Amino acid sequence: MDVNALKQKRAGLAKQARAIMDGAEALSRSMTSEEETEFDRMMDDVDKLDRTIAREEKLREQEKRVAGDNPPEDDPNGPGTGTEQERKARAWRVFLRDGRAGLTQEHARALNMGSDPEGGYLVAPTQWVTELLQAVDDEVPLRGIANVVQLTSGESLGVPTLDTDLGDAEWTSEVATGSQDDALRFGGRELSPNPLAKRVKISRTLLRRASRNPEQIVRDRMSYKFGVTQEKAFMVGDGNKKPLGLFTASAQGISTNRDIAIGSGGAIPLTPATGDQLIDAKYTLKGQYWSKARWLFHRDLIRTIRKIKTTDGFYVWQAGLASDRPDTILDVPFIVSEWVPNTITGNNYVGMIGDFSFYWIVDALSMEVQRLVELYAESNQVGFIGRLETDAMPVLEEPFVRLKVAA
Repeated sequence: MDVNALKQKRAGLAKQARAIMDGAEALSRSMTSEEETEFDRMMDDVDKLDRTIAREEKLREQEKRVAGDNPPEDDPNGPGTGTEQERKARAWRVFLRDGRAGLTQEHARALNMGSDPEGGYLVAPTQWVTELLQAVDDEVPLRGIANVVQLTSGESLGVPTLDTDLGDAEWTSEVATGSQDDALRFGGRELSPNPLAKRVKISRTLLRRASRNPEQIVRDRMSYKFGVTQEKAFMVGDGNKKPLGLFTASAQGISTNRDIAIGSGGAIPLTPATGDQLIDAKYTLKGQYWSKARWLFHRDLIRTIRKIKTTDGFYVWQAGLASDRPDTILDVPFIVSEWVPNTITGNNYVGMIGDFSFYWIVDALSMEVQRLVELYAESNQVGFIGRLETDAMPVLEEPFVRLKVAA
């Protein structure tokens, strides 16, 4: 698969979608229903290409990692050496590469099964298929941009906060010291890691016979599922024995003082007024946070925002046509999470902009997996227990601006 060609195709589709919107604009009208359908189809194709490119790049990395674990196609010890499964695997690779003409007598013997008039059927060994068939995993991006702290001592992490600052300095004389200021007040945030756990049982027969290491599959799936549970809490957790989420209004995290209205009448219309509301949100955030700022939305909201203009006629969404230039909204990159709220009704949160390094994640225990051998011996199974301890919360509300649908 040519990844560069896929990226060029993606850029071309984005350009065609842009041309549809620009064509309607040139005629001083909104897109027709047919144009909107075509636009949505093209952008869906862009999203599919994004996922295909990401999977291909991930697969290539995985193939590099496992290449050293696979036997070479041309084993110097010859086709007749090794276990039965190893012989079948070597013979099958030769057959795929060179066809029947490339098979030696040993190769054919390893692949023959049953009986037909020609002396047997060629059957692919189960060992040859090592990829796990599954739906694509949802991204869990927040941990990658938050501030992650490993707790090495104590049961919790205290974060001091400056609740009330001093007034500005005063112009005075050389020998004077200015008036006394008693405004300075300190507070604090405390993060106490909470435990997560999951138990899984697997047949010992499967562990013994499977072509791909089932233990590694269990570890991989546990790692992902623990990540999903955390990501949900990072978004909407209530802070009770779990993280305090970004979209949970709280005086301990992000209060309603950081909310900005978007849309009107419980909806998000595709009008310049909505684009201006996104501008208001961006400029509610201080400029000092812009260098690290990101928008955070569900993909449903990105679909809507792609069609919105500001009153000066510019689309708020811009495609990043180069690999080092991501797509942006009002020149700010965005991240997409399946766990961001996406119900568009009055007074619901639907997104935010912020510097997510001020969302702190504290781990007291990195994910560990314990193997239970004897507990399930009577049922011929092996158990696995995954454990993790973590907590998270926004430690300062100023770096965040949250979008709430206007009622």
